[in-house]
Amino acid sequence: MILFPAIDLKDGKCVRLKLGDMDTATIYNEDPAAQAKAFEDQGFSWLHVVDLNGAFEGRSVNGAAVGAILKATKNPVQLGGGIRSLDQIEDWLDRGLARVILGTVAVREPELVRQACKQFPGKVAVGIDARGGKVAVEGWAEASSLSVVELAKKFEGAGVAAIIYTDIDRDGVLSGINWQSTIALAEAVSIPVIASGGLASLDDIRRMTRPDARKLAGAISGRALYDGRIDPAEALAILHEANTDN
Repeated sequence: MILFPAIDLKDGKCVRLKLGDMDTATIYNEDPAAQAKAFEDQGFSWLHVVDLNGAFEGRSVNGAAVGAILKATKNPVQLGGGIRSLDQIEDWLDRGLARVILGTVAVREPELVRQACKQFPGKVAVGIDARGGKVAVEGWAEASSLSVVELAKKFEGAGVAAIIYTDIDRDGVLSGINWQSTIALAEAVSIPVIASGGLASLDDIRRMTRPDARKLAGAISGRALYDGRIDPAEALAILHEANTDN
C-alpha cells in the first residue's frame, strides 16, 4: 500500500484546490521541482502530479514544470491532466514518466485507453473523478451519466495499471476519504484502486490498514501534507508496518 504525495500544477506553481475549483487555488510552493525533491527526502516512494491547466484545456500546459520535477526526483512519477492521445502518452513516457493517467479520454474514447494499455503495458492508469457518484470530465467541469463502477468495468482485462478514484466533493477540504465508495469500487473490479480526495489525518492513514481497505493499492495526499496535518515519517511508518504484516 503506497501513500502518494500530490503536486497539483497551476501556472507552473504547486497549488491545492478546493472541490476542483480553479479560483480557490492556494499556492504552496512556487518551485514544484523542489517540492518533488522534498517529498523524496521525506521517504515517499512515488509522486502523483496533476496538470490542472491541462485538465481544463485538454492539452499539456505545465510541461516545463513536469520536466523539472522528473529531473529533480528519482521517484517514479504518475501524471494526469490534458493527456488525450497516444502520441502524447508516448511523448510523456519517453520523457521519463512512470505512468500516465487518462481521465476525460477514458470516458470519451475508451478504445484509446485499451490501445494505450497494449502499446505501453503497465504504464497507463485511469483517473475516475466523480461527483455524487457520477463521473465528471474536462477538469471536473462537466458531468457524465456514467457511474464510477460502470466506467471502471469497461477496462477490466485491458491491462490498466491502476484506477485513481477521486471523490470531488471531498477533494481539498480535509473531510476524510470516501471509504465506502472507494472500497466498493475496489471490490467491483480486479484493477488496483488508489483512493484520492479528502485524506485528512493520521486516522485516515490508519484506516487504510484495516482489513476491508487492504485491497486498495494506496491513497493520495495533498493538502494534509502541505498543512502539516500528516507527519510524513509517522504516516509512512504506519503503512510500512501494515505492509510488513500483510
